[in-house]
Amino acid sequence: MDGVVLQAPPLPRAFYRRDPRLVAVDLLGKVLVAGERSGRIVETEAYLGAADPAAHSYRRRSARNATMFGPPGHLYVYFTYGMHWCCNPVCGDEDEPVAVLVRALAPLGGVDQMRALRPAARRERDLCSGPAKLCQALGIHGGHDGADLVLGDRGVRIVDDGTAPPPDPVVTTRVGISQAVDEPWRWYVRGDPHVSRP
Repeated sequence: MDGVVLQAPPLPRAFYRRDPRLVAVDLLGKVLVAGERSGRIVETEAYLGAADPAAHSYRRRSARNATMFGPPGHLYVYFTYGMHWCCNPVCGDEDEPVAVLVRALAPLGGVDQMRALRPAARRERDLCSGPAKLCQALGIHGGHDGADLVLGDRGVRIVDDGTAPPPDPVVTTRVGISQAVDEPWRWYVRGDPHVSRP
């Protein structure tokens, strides 16, 4: 892993204690680290809790979504389609269940380990080009649900290596949902080959 990334500080709690639409944009360019593997965040989606029918926390608190109701800066990890994990930094204030889905990464460190975990990916650009793919490549699973990204417990954190968010990210509607489909709450780095779908 790049030495700059290894020494980069984790994002502070205050970074996450904001509207997830702001956090989603500012996460672009930051680095998600899981053990020895890492990738630069190039695509995100915001989910707005009780104000968002597409959010897991829209109706009520449950065993599955409990992490979303906790303090900001923790990682909400959920299982989808009976086969995939997805990860979301929790935002806002405690008991305000809002989060950002990390949708794609540009691989940085531990690429050989990623390839071993994602043998179907023929090209490096396919290793982390989707929320389930990146969790598989980084080894993020249900045991990471609730991990504190600020403290870096369970080996997972998001760090700032000095790369600024893009000045003109692409803004689109979210992907793979059936409700609140018209909200423009997905952002990605313009022209980046690692996004899930341009």
